Amino acid sequence: MHFSDSKTLITGGLGFIGSNLAIRLVELGAEVTLVDSLIPEYGGNLLNVESVKDRVRINISDVRDEHAMKYLVQGQDYLFNLAGQTSHLDSMLNPYPDLEINARAQLSILEACRHHNPGIKIVFASTRQMYGAPRYLPVDEQHPLAPIDVNGINKMAGEWYHLVYNNVYGIRATVLRLTNTYGPRMRVKDARQTFLGIWIRNILTDRPVLVYGDGNQIRDFNYVDDVVEALLLCAASETANGEIFNLGADDPTDLKTTAGLLVQLAGSGSFQLVPFPPDRKSIDIGDYYADFSKIRKALGWQPSVPLGEGLRRTLAYYRANGAYYWGES
Repeated sequence: MHFSDSKTLITGGLGFIGSNLAIRLVELGAEVTLVDSLIPEYGGNLLNVESVKDRVRINISDVRDEHAMKYLVQGQDYLFNLAGQTSHLDSMLNPYPDLEINARAQLSILEACRHHNPGIKIVFASTRQMYGAPRYLPVDEQHPLAPIDVNGINKMAGEWYHLVYNNVYGIRATVLRLTNTYGPRMRVKDARQTFLGIWIRNILTDRPVLVYGDGNQIRDFNYVDDVVEALLLCAASETANGEIFNLGADDPTDLKTTAGLLVQLAGSGSFQLVPFPPDRKSIDIGDYYADFSKIRKALGWQPSVPLGEGLRRTLAYYRANGAYYWGES
């Protein structure tokens, strides 16, 4: 992958995945611009790019600002479009911001590219949530789409805008449907981004991990470095244009086992099985794990960090830096 001297724009660049991607792109010699609104609920944190803060350009603006995006896309070779409202529960409690960020703003970003930089290559971060409750496992890209919350509906619209602009206007775009991404720099003060975040915080602050239901729900997890690799492979590949790819893992694991592994690796803490809160039970999808053979065959992507190793690295990061993240505003 040749990103040296390329001009790269990352929306949501101060967030979890965006900041890890930014650090990797700086290592590869790219000229990186990060766009982030720093709205507290959405996970952006300046500490995330502390190690490269003098080697990236940071623009504090909102992807809903059409005028800002028209300016920012100009001259860029790549756009990693990662900005989004990620909380499924928030999308049900207050659906309008989710609609504005995950759907309408995506359309205006694509319009900015069409009018001001039609040669840009875009990789859009989507979600497995749009599959809804799986009808079969593992879930491949041909699985019917049946989102069970507002977030899934709007993310589905966002990804299809990208595909339409690829197919109609030639704005090269690839869609990645992410599963449970975890690792350093993820939001840990609550469960808005991933339940593993609040689990990590609870383990390291001597609070029990709460596992909803019987804990037998199966999930697949991707360490953030593996997700960054997938994003870069999609950006570098012309054969990926117009394609949708699932990410996934070789070792899907039930939540009870995952919580036990976390306690074991930390050498402390505990977990408890508790009943589902009604608001979460209504949007739970049951078991889920993906078939990622399409991206493996097309681009050679394969997750390289097993769950145990990824959790060990994540615990080490938050042991060293947790105080900055527990209290993030």
